[in-house]
Amino acid sequence: MSGEMSDPLKNKQIVLGVCGGIAAYKAADFARQLVKAGSCVRVVMTQAAQAFVGPVTFEALTRNPVWTSMFDQTGDGVFRHLEWARESDAAVIIPATANIIGKMAHAIADDPLTTLILGMKCPVLVCPAMNVHMYENLLVQGNIVRLCQAGMHVAGPGTGALACGDEGAGRLAELEAIEEELRYLLASKDLAQERVLVTAGPTREPMDPVRFVSNPSSGRMGYAVAKTARRRGAKVVLVSGPVAFPDPYGVKTIRVCTAKEMFDGVMAEAQESTVVIKAAAVSDWRPTCVSRHKVKKGENQFQCTFEKTDDILAALGQAKGERVLVGFAAETQDLKENARAKLVGKNLDMVVANVVGQDGSGFGAETNQVSLLHKDGRAEDLPLMDKASLADVILDRVLEIRRARGEE
Repeated sequence: MSGEMSDPLKNKQIVLGVCGGIAAYKAADFARQLVKAGSCVRVVMTQAAQAFVGPVTFEALTRNPVWTSMFDQTGDGVFRHLEWARESDAAVIIPATANIIGKMAHAIADDPLTTLILGMKCPVLVCPAMNVHMYENLLVQGNIVRLCQAGMHVAGPGTGALACGDEGAGRLAELEAIEEELRYLLASKDLAQERVLVTAGPTREPMDPVRFVSNPSSGRMGYAVAKTARRRGAKVVLVSGPVAFPDPYGVKTIRVCTAKEMFDGVMAEAQESTVVIKAAAVSDWRPTCVSRHKVKKGENQFQCTFEKTDDILAALGQAKGERVLVGFAAETQDLKENARAKLVGKNLDMVVANVVGQDGSGFGAETNQVSLLHKDGRAEDLPLMDKASLADVILDRVLEIRRARGEE
């Protein structure tokens, strides 16, 4: 897999099935997201769906005609359901009503959407949305089980306030979660045998209840690695410092604050992990004394002494075994020399090194430009790329390390 093709949605043919539920309007947002990601989107609407949102909306968003009638005489004619099924990489049904779920579960094909789905061999992602009592009905639950047994995939539903005023399960899953699940279904599963532990974000070392020592890390790089590893089939655990991102869909996420909490979280998970990628920017120092109350501003200078925090990478390196261990090095000078010293001194397999403060690279940026330093002495200077693409490259190199060990 190439880092340049990191988004599994790019250049894919996606069928979007829209059914008659109040959440149908969200399907329009989802179509827009797919197009933005580079997918070619074809929309199929049930008759009931058109009571909630019109076909013209989807035609404008996708630049493709919308299929609404089984026997219309436009486009590719009477075999459209077979041709679309052959050409599609995946199908997503938003919202999947109790009616459409029941029809699909019992192979009823009485409209364009159900007829098309019956002919598909590509992944089908069903996104239920309905009243909580309808969703919990044993017949509906049984039909969802039948869909899963037939090889379809189900995303959601979410839980919360429903349009009818009830509370409970039945909300359409968040569009970001549906999009991530679709990426997962389309991605290569070359990491299916791996359990990947990732760290991300900064740590915070308190000085008093309102002040702390930290750094500008956004966590974007570590989160990109965690999401990409999960898409590629790995079981992923993410130990995250304080960041603004939600927990990645499908990833076990452990939230921590201090370097000590991150050390404990990593060590508790490392034993079962086959790959560890330490992308977090961990504080090297912490205040030796933490005031119980806010230190008030006064005329005198405020002085504070510091002590070293536990070195997570060094501890992992000492007990590495067969585990693949990857570290990050953010430097302001002598990049490769300092990164090479970390590689050797901490028994790493690879270091991802970048210069702090470089345009488009480092803390907070959506892109990064790094050098990959390998244990055998090689150094790869990579071009500027988005962090999702870089995550793919890093995982590609992890697989190369794993395969090389298997050949020894």
